[in-house]
Amino acid sequence: MIIRGKEFDTDKNVYIMGILNVTPDSFSDGGNYNSVDKALFHTEKMIEQGADIIDVGGESTRPGHTKISDDEEIERVAPVICAIRDRFDVPVSLDSYKSNVIRANASQIDLINDIWGLKYDEKMAQTVAEACLPYCLMHNRKTNKYNCFFDEFIADIKESLAIAQKAGIKKENIILDGGVGFAKSYEQNLQVINRTELLCALGYPVMIATSRKSVIGLTLDKDVNERAVGTVATTVIGIMKGASFVRVHDISENCDAVKVTKSVLEERKWIK
Repeated sequence: MIIRGKEFDTDKNVYIMGILNVTPDSFSDGGNYNSVDKALFHTEKMIEQGADIIDVGGESTRPGHTKISDDEEIERVAPVICAIRDRFDVPVSLDSYKSNVIRANASQIDLINDIWGLKYDEKMAQTVAEACLPYCLMHNRKTNKYNCFFDEFIADIKESLAIAQKAGIKKENIILDGGVGFAKSYEQNLQVINRTELLCALGYPVMIATSRKSVIGLTLDKDVNERAVGTVATTVIGIMKGASFVRVHDISENCDAVKVTKSVLEERKWIK
């Protein structure tokens, strides 16, 4: 996969996507980086710690979040995206499910991260196809009502993939995200993490995006800012089951986890 002119070998390597929320109300870091200077400082720190991609989000997607207009979202993300592009040689992802927001920033971004898998905005599929950018397709639903959860989960993703194919989105540009924390119960989130290999079996690179989420908080009974170690555990599980991307807040810890896990899986020989 080519992202900003760089080869991402998703068969052999695992890449870190650093989360940059330029929002006042995100569940973990809302208000921390919603100025250009703060966003740039945090971006620099994430790059130094090993982030391969910076994912910029302008609207919180936590449960019960307040939706904002396209114009407000654009006003939040555009200055930050441009500033990052001017200062750093790092691929920039835009976390948005709105075609207007994508179109407004298409010339400045390198990847589109869509939490609705082309199913929220009817113009999104064509917008992504026209942008010719790598695209992360996440599983989501309006409600978490299922008869047979995992079968319907896979069917939902295949439906999104069919929309992508019909619109002309290139297969080699697609990354899949199981959507942990979105329209799923605690037990269903655990299934998605534990069955990552079945998502990989669909033939696309897979991203693990569990960072500090409620599934970790409920398991550990810990506050959102005390979930780094729990996140690292899911990172390791995801890599062992075939994931190629990890979307996280805590870069250094997860970067170490990626290196050690890959080293063990590759059975590197250090004896001379």
